[in-house]
Amino acid sequence: MRADRVFAYGAAAGLLGDLLLGDPRRGHPVAVFGRAAGAVERVLWRDHRGWGALHAVVCAGGAVALGAVAARAVRPSSAVSVALTGAATWAVVGGTSLAREARVIGRALEDGDVEAARARLPHLCGRDPQALDADGIARAVVESVAENTSDAVVGALVWGAVGGVPGLVGFRAVNTLDAMVGHRSAKYRRYGWASARLDDVAGWPGARLTAVLAAVAGDDPRGAVRAWRADAGKHPSPNAGPVEASFAGALGVRLGGTLSYAGRVEHRPVLNGEGRAVEVADIERAVRLSRRVGWLAFGVSAATAVLRGRTGFAPRSGRAS
Repeated sequence: MRADRVFAYGAAAGLLGDLLLGDPRRGHPVAVFGRAAGAVERVLWRDHRGWGALHAVVCAGGAVALGAVAARAVRPSSAVSVALTGAATWAVVGGTSLAREARVIGRALEDGDVEAARARLPHLCGRDPQALDADGIARAVVESVAENTSDAVVGALVWGAVGGVPGLVGFRAVNTLDAMVGHRSAKYRRYGWASARLDDVAGWPGARLTAVLAAVAGDDPRGAVRAWRADAGKHPSPNAGPVEASFAGALGVRLGGTLSYAGRVEHRPVLNGEGRAVEVADIERAVRLSRRVGWLAFGVSAATAVLRGRTGFAPRSGRAS
């Protein structure tokens, strides 16, 4: 079986596994990688970009190498190759957990229990929940759903279509490193610079595909494109900007504005200023849009892998079929 078909079948199985099972409560592979990366950090940490770059190379490079070794080991068997790709896809995507957490917060807000929503928000994003009222929490959830659709679903599928299992695990490793050390704190401003820049590069194609698919699948395609073109560049993140702006336009809501991370206040530009303020009901709309985008991304990624195979760029795996 060609590697393009291995990816298509395996990714479909992995997405179905995520849909049916969600993330494991214990022993999640991403958590295991995070603990390993933390151990490497304790050995290498210096307030220096070079040491941070070494940390990124060791951790992300190690994940890619492990994925490559595993994929090569099972290559003689098409069935096992599909199973490995499915397991890797299930391990690195997080669409079901994203939707679940967003809906838990949405239900709390619908019930008027703002304190419960505040308590749950850190499971979804790094905002300071005590600084947010109900409307602020709803906006934070919609923004997080948008950004994580790219980070937790689409980006992984894009790199899986390009690089198979090594691409899947490599993207998740880079994204996890950025979450761990890529933020602009005093400790990680220099040490985390390489991880943050690497995540910007790895996330670039997935973010643009997410923005395109949000426009296609949303309620207002023209509004999504208009917001993307007008406002994406104003966002401090080169990848979150297109995604959040496109989601804002597709949903007809206004995102951005003042937010707080661990006591640090940021005043971000408004995305889709023509939209209305986010309401609690928009959380469910954002989750449904995220779901549609994820499955469309699978279709695009699988088709891309098959096209690469037909043009001779995909190796064979095991016996021909």
